[in-house]
Amino acid sequence: MQLGPNPAADAALRGTPELRSTGQDLAAMRKSAQDFEAMALGALLQPMFAGTGDGGAFGTGGKGEAAWAPMLVNEYARLTAASGGLGIGEMVLRHMIAAQERLQPAMQDATAP
Repeated sequence: MQLGPNPAADAALRGTPELRSTGQDLAAMRKSAQDFEAMALGALLQPMFAGTGDGGAFGTGGKGEAAWAPMLVNEYARLTAASGGLGIGEMVLRHMIAAQERLQPAMQDATAP
């Protein structure tokens, strides 16, 4: 697995994704990328609220707080991702589009008579 710079991948990622891929596939990929960013942000935010203790930011403590606090943090993450987030979703979307474009010629060759 190559972890360093990849000029071929960098070239494939340049430009505006919307101009290279359109329709429902792009909308589904954008939703998946945004969901991925929300999940990643949730994982980053959970430890931040772990130290608030009982009766802090989420109410009076107890089992109800223990049950609802992670859901609130995940909602913060979802809303952050929906409003642009950290750009993780956009990077994931670009890679998904580039991967799809690399697969399209192979798929066309496989279905050709």
